[in-house]
Amino acid sequence: MKKIIFLITLFLSTLTYAQENVTYQKPTKEILELAEAPLAPNIRMDDQGENIVFLYRSNFKSIETLSEKEMRLGGLRINPKTNINSRQTYFNDIKVRLGRNSNETTINGLPNNGRYANFSWSPNQKMMAFTNTVNNGVELWILDIALKSAKKITQANLNANTGRPFSWFKDSKSLLIKTLLKNKKALIDTKTAVPTGPTISISEVGKKAQNRTYQDLLKNKTDEHNFEQLVLSELQKVDLNGKTSLWMKSDMYRSISFSPDGNYIMVTTIEKPFSYLVPYFRFPSKTNIYNTKANLITTALEVPLIEDLPKGFMAVRQGKRNLTWRDDKPATLVWAEALDAGDPEKEVDFRDQVFELKAPFVGNGKPLIKTIGRFYDVEWGNDNTAIAHDYWWNTRNTKSYVFNPSNNASKPIMIYDRNYQDRYSDPGAFVTKRNQFGRYTLDLVGDNAYLRGDGYSEKGKFPFIDEMNLKTKKTERLYQSKLTDKIEDISSAIDMNKGEILVRIESKNEYPNYYIRNIKKKIAPIPLTQFKNPFNSIQNVHKEVIKYKRDDGLELSGTLYLPTNYQEGKKYPMIMWAYPEEFKDKGSAGQNTKSSNEFTYPWYGSPIYWVTKGYVVLDDASFPIVGEGEEEPNDTFIKQLVSNAKAAIDAVDNLGYINREKVAVGGHSYGAFMTANLLSHSNLFAAGIARSGAYNRTLTPFGFQSEERNYWEAPEIYYNMSPFMHADTMKTPLLLIHGEADNNSGTYPLQSERYFNALKGLGAPVRLVMLPKESHGYRAKESVLHMLWEQDQWLEKHLKNDASTINKKESIKK
Repeated sequence: MKKIIFLITLFLSTLTYAQENVTYQKPTKEILELAEAPLAPNIRMDDQGENIVFLYRSNFKSIETLSEKEMRLGGLRINPKTNINSRQTYFNDIKVRLGRNSNETTINGLPNNGRYANFSWSPNQKMMAFTNTVNNGVELWILDIALKSAKKITQANLNANTGRPFSWFKDSKSLLIKTLLKNKKALIDTKTAVPTGPTISISEVGKKAQNRTYQDLLKNKTDEHNFEQLVLSELQKVDLNGKTSLWMKSDMYRSISFSPDGNYIMVTTIEKPFSYLVPYFRFPSKTNIYNTKANLITTALEVPLIEDLPKGFMAVRQGKRNLTWRDDKPATLVWAEALDAGDPEKEVDFRDQVFELKAPFVGNGKPLIKTIGRFYDVEWGNDNTAIAHDYWWNTRNTKSYVFNPSNNASKPIMIYDRNYQDRYSDPGAFVTKRNQFGRYTLDLVGDNAYLRGDGYSEKGKFPFIDEMNLKTKKTERLYQSKLTDKIEDISSAIDMNKGEILVRIESKNEYPNYYIRNIKKKIAPIPLTQFKNPFNSIQNVHKEVIKYKRDDGLELSGTLYLPTNYQEGKKYPMIMWAYPEEFKDKGSAGQNTKSSNEFTYPWYGSPIYWVTKGYVVLDDASFPIVGEGEEEPNDTFIKQLVSNAKAAIDAVDNLGYINREKVAVGGHSYGAFMTANLLSHSNLFAAGIARSGAYNRTLTPFGFQSEERNYWEAPEIYYNMSPFMHADTMKTPLLLIHGEADNNSGTYPLQSERYFNALKGLGAPVRLVMLPKESHGYRAKESVLHMLWEQDQWLEKHLKNDASTINKKESIKK
């Protein structure tokens, strides 16, 4: 298929096919004004809730920015000219507010047309470091909060190809930075490089490597050379005046982490051999511990190439993993080791064991706790109190244990053993506070800890703060939101002694804003921000969460919007947007976490725009896929999918709002996969929109989404769930949209191209839109506006134009 600047394949009403040379289009005025509405800033607040940094950015990138040179190597996407992630999100303005009652003010010293990223508070929270990307590289800048001024302290020589290129020293007076090599070897142009031989991969007998379909992998020796040159860095120490000194010679540095007391530095490097099967984070690695003078203390961990793991989502490698610092101690290493050889199919009493090792890191480590499931993390408190968490995906179970890290002979107390998909019983997350090391540890008062939760129930969402005695497991509710016409989210606890928490409050037509609430003084919350609603045209749209049941009695829900020009008694076309989710029990699957009080926010991928064009919209419709006990959810995927869709349409039709002969369904990624399947296996819809999906599961043979069985274990599942295999039954108009540079595992562009070719060859009404330079999500303004135009044209043609709409009843379905 010939590549052109913008490839759009059109199904014509005369049943002929052609390619169109179409320039980027814009949607109608109603949609355009919503899409271009300005974004509210992101905020970064210090731990006292006093000083705030406001970060402003544009809604979109430009197609020119996405067209800058990009190299895709080892799972990374790199701009080789600037040496930073080629898909980096940038902010273009910064403001500061000093104190809760002042106004945000501009920053002195910022460059024109800045592209800012990688923001990080200094340990004393008086400054913030960030990067600025210019045409030839990445600079390091420092923002002085009190002075409201910023200054550049390095040239454009930072290497941000593997993430944030700097870390603060504990004294807040200097930083450790990754810089480009002065003698870096030239990159090789892969298009003109002369091969020195074939690329050969081998597999040893009995050694299985059942990996997901990763993208952007290394392919040959040229890629290996370019990857190494782009990742190699020197470590330099730089002070706030820009004075630098070499801290460590060149290496492929992956991550840098200071110990809580700042006296030791954990440095992880990428090692060889590289792999053509897995991304860089599964290449061999070495983790060394140094002191602040760059003297090697010990090699804490050496990890071999990870190409082969036992089968299953809960499989892990053997040996030390999750190596990190203990947050409540000056310098203590913590890690986990598998007790089941990393194989989830082995029957054992305990899956993992957690160890610690104090400075100077000599010996094998002290065992702390064993976990029944796969270890997740530890929340540290003090010498006598810590909370460990594990999980087991196959049963959707999580457990939490209180244990004494100073006495490994003491028996842990299990405080939670629950289904993590059960939102109604979610006890919340433990509240933490910043300790003397600048790390976040449990906020403890004797044996008591605090929890902040979302408070979902059948009655709605009412966030809470609880106090829990970790020995008796008894809880006392200190605060619960009573707002019924708004939604309150508890963002964090500022000072539990004072009763101050940071909350975000919104309603369906009030933009989310931040407040300080005092749960002890029972006074009105103090506003911190006053962001205005930029979406005036839809602020009064009718919005409600509807609840309904599918044919097996399972409770479902969706957020229903009526057109802005709604007239009672009139029947409207409807757009339904959804994303399937797998569950292991019907109780969790039937829970509702939607609210009509949520702010109506039409982000780029949303269907809400079409309330301005005379459509009913059912957004976030429930599409649970349930497999209880020994049954896997996907064993009855198609049946449940169709049942979910029919129940949703029936529910809205029973309310009298829609013409059920004119309903479209749409989704992104797995939602696109859902859409294609619904059009193949039902006659419920007049049209479909599928963005960035996968349609042939034999191209992802070692699992997909939440399916961990491989193709050879469940060939009928892979076949039956693949819309590609049922292309001959699909006669409903389908709009396929895909980014040409999609890097999401399994949804490579070939999926849409091959599915389109199959549908085209069988005479189905289908249109394929390939968006140049776009990845799994779409970033360029030109792409997003054109996508909205395409969707609008498709819906107008197939839901409002009777002459062009194919009669669903004449469609051939299985």
